[in-house]
Amino acid sequence: MKSILVIDDEREICESIKMILEYEDYLVDYTSDSGKGLLKLESGNYDALLLDIQMPGKNGFEVLSWLNEKGIDLKVIMISAHASVENAVKSTKLGAFDFLEKPIDRDKLLISVRNAVEQSALSKENKKLKNEITGSEKIIGGSAAVRIIQETISRVAKTDARILITGENGTGKELVAQEIHRQSGRSKIDLVEVNCAAIHHELIESELFGHEKGSFTGAVKQHTGKFEQANGGNLFLDEIGDMSLQAQAKVLRAIEEGKIERVGGNSKIEVDVRIISATNKDLQEEIKKGNFREDLFHRLNVIPIHVPPLRERREDIPLLVEHFTKLVCDKNRFAIKHYTDSAIKAFQSLPWKGNVRELRNVVERIVIMIPKTEINEKDVAALTQISSADADDLLNISNSFQEFKEKAEKAFILKQLNANGWNISKTADILGIQRSHLYNKLKKYEIEKD
Repeated sequence: MKSILVIDDEREICESIKMILEYEDYLVDYTSDSGKGLLKLESGNYDALLLDIQMPGKNGFEVLSWLNEKGIDLKVIMISAHASVENAVKSTKLGAFDFLEKPIDRDKLLISVRNAVEQSALSKENKKLKNEITGSEKIIGGSAAVRIIQETISRVAKTDARILITGENGTGKELVAQEIHRQSGRSKIDLVEVNCAAIHHELIESELFGHEKGSFTGAVKQHTGKFEQANGGNLFLDEIGDMSLQAQAKVLRAIEEGKIERVGGNSKIEVDVRIISATNKDLQEEIKKGNFREDLFHRLNVIPIHVPPLRERREDIPLLVEHFTKLVCDKNRFAIKHYTDSAIKAFQSLPWKGNVRELRNVVERIVIMIPKTEINEKDVAALTQISSADADDLLNISNSFQEFKEKAEKAFILKQLNANGWNISKTADILGIQRSHLYNKLKKYEIEKD
């Protein structure tokens, strides 16, 4: 049964709405006190809210603003005896779903509530799907460094302070940005992301600020830039250390003025954007080299968050291995795999130049290539010794994923056979398969001792 809350200082209105909606099988709660309404909203789980504008204490607009500040995602139908274009526009700007005039028409009420409840159900389903997707992309670890990052995010996410995330490639800077977004009051709008290193310097301004039709060759229609797309939300500028100096100057101006100008345009467009940026470069060094503006650095670096490399937080590796193993097993419908203590120590002893990204790739490789459910240190050693060049060779000569898997399996079997002096029984035990199965593999891949 769908649950509706009504907040209106006129008790008769509340009871009238309650009677109409309960007849249509809605569960209705109401209060004539806006203060008590806030308490109900904090503790309850409603599918829609009917909210009066003119009330003592907090008025409807203030309640709506409070909902936005708290990040409570609820479809709100504003009701008022003072219907005006101004009230309707203000309600819409504050995120109201609909606006009804008193005295309330029964049919309009039912249509509006039905639509609000349906939209609420869709929003909840979308949020659930997003959580399932992003649940695999979360900050994992119990080290002091990770705890500091998580505490910093909790403290600053709901503010509008600009944040600069630093760290080596593969450490998880993007995950930090996404978590800041999820916890912010701007999360109703999708996080808008720009990889500054992936866009040619001649196109970065168009990508950020948009362009007018005909402003340059190929500009066949007007284009809305990332700043406009992120209006009211968060903009993530990844690899900002690779941005051209000309684009840096325009970003600085946008921050200072709160306005942007499209390429080829001559009018200013107001934007309300919170910037989160990230880089793997030492921006202080880039400033000395003349590659980065010092004034922009100070604008972006209001809240610095440094993500340390994996080699400096090895105590997080067991949790990360367990997390990535579960993801790969679930994705491929494998039985869950476990690691011996020595296998985990083997993971912790490696340099991990590619950080968490490299660890994830290695775990996926091991889970797919090792058929047994318990993985030991020899398995880890065997599959982490494949060099990046070997992996590139496999990719270059493979035309399909199946072909790649077969070539990788052949290489792995050969490595194990050589490591065990071509002892078939011992190799089969290490691989976790029967000798007959191994013989079949040797025949299939035409593997012979030199």
